[in-house]
Amino acid sequence: MDNSFQGKQNNARKAVTPPKYVKQVLIDLQAHGYKAYLVGGCCRDMLLGVTPNDWDICTSALPEEICSVFDSTVLTGAKHGTVTVIIGSHRVEVTTFRLENTYSDHRHPDNVMFVADLTEDLKRRDFTMNAIAIPPDGYVSDPFGGRDDIRNRLIRCVGNPEERFEEDALRMFRALRFSARLGFDIEEKTYSAIAKKAVLASELAPERIHDELEKILLTNRAEIIADAVSLGLLDRFIESRDVCREKLKLLSTIPRKQLMRWSALCSVLISSGCITDTKIFLGSLRSDRRTLSLCNTAQKILEGPIPGNPVEWKKLLSRYGRDAVSCASCGFDIVSGSESRAELRKVLKSGEPYSMADLALNGDDLLAMGYRGKELGNMLGFLLDYIISFPDYNKKDILISLVQGISDD
Repeated sequence: MDNSFQGKQNNARKAVTPPKYVKQVLIDLQAHGYKAYLVGGCCRDMLLGVTPNDWDICTSALPEEICSVFDSTVLTGAKHGTVTVIIGSHRVEVTTFRLENTYSDHRHPDNVMFVADLTEDLKRRDFTMNAIAIPPDGYVSDPFGGRDDIRNRLIRCVGNPEERFEEDALRMFRALRFSARLGFDIEEKTYSAIAKKAVLASELAPERIHDELEKILLTNRAEIIADAVSLGLLDRFIESRDVCREKLKLLSTIPRKQLMRWSALCSVLISSGCITDTKIFLGSLRSDRRTLSLCNTAQKILEGPIPGNPVEWKKLLSRYGRDAVSCASCGFDIVSGSESRAELRKVLKSGEPYSMADLALNGDDLLAMGYRGKELGNMLGFLLDYIISFPDYNKKDILISLVQGISDD
């Protein structure tokens, strides 16, 4: 056991303590004679002065014993020793100390054995910074030097890194994700082990890889994806490991929005020769339909010239829609070094019309003027092209006069 974290953290960090309902779970377990600790990511975040999103507890109590302590529980993972304890409107996951044996699929343990020793439980975890436990009295249990690694901003595997990645290949992506999110470096042996075991990533579900990549994409260090590429973690999805890291750095300059970041990433991968088709790449990662469709459309736009004036931007908006054009503008900026996003913002901010919905004269008006079927559609298209070029003329009386003049001809 180590010194209390309460009041003894780095003075530059704010003290973070668990909420009352979490303390209640810890104290109730201890009151019934069981050991109980906060564990994992919540301890790491507390030591970093960050309020955790989730609070996980480990205990010497067996699942059925956990259920006997609390009035309201759900056996969410009894096979693996996890019980969800419900306190009012809150839920807390409580897991029995355990060991894990053999990982045939390099992802999930084949067998789980419950143990009474905290250190045995902690040594099965991925990284030292996540192998820290804190009981109700606040005294930190840190058998693998996680606090020192946090202080040194270092991601290090618990024990032998190659064994940790053999057990769960997704940990290699998690190492990169933590590096991107926290700004930590990956310790040399851990990084080398990722390179050696990268082939195991081919056995992971594409959906899980997609999720990890997206979490990296949405950080301020999206260029960490270059490591995933160069280490070979994405070999099953790409044709080359030669990606431009400097362009990937620029991903962090665009809005932290899923569609924009994915589209920009695809633009960099295509310009680097890593992939040839956005649709195939995102499809192989099991991206959702909207992401796949919009990013593919954005790539088609990127194959054309960069719009040189507001009229050209409005024509793109009219044809492809705001979301796809916004994604394409990010790609133009990153791949070509343009200021397309700024130009597009000016066009959108101007409020000038670019869609059928913006027309001062609508389909019903044309129906009343005798237009039907294909002629009606053609006239709407003509009027839209007209107001895109001459936005000040988007007034109903002017457009009626224009239609009447055409009809007279």
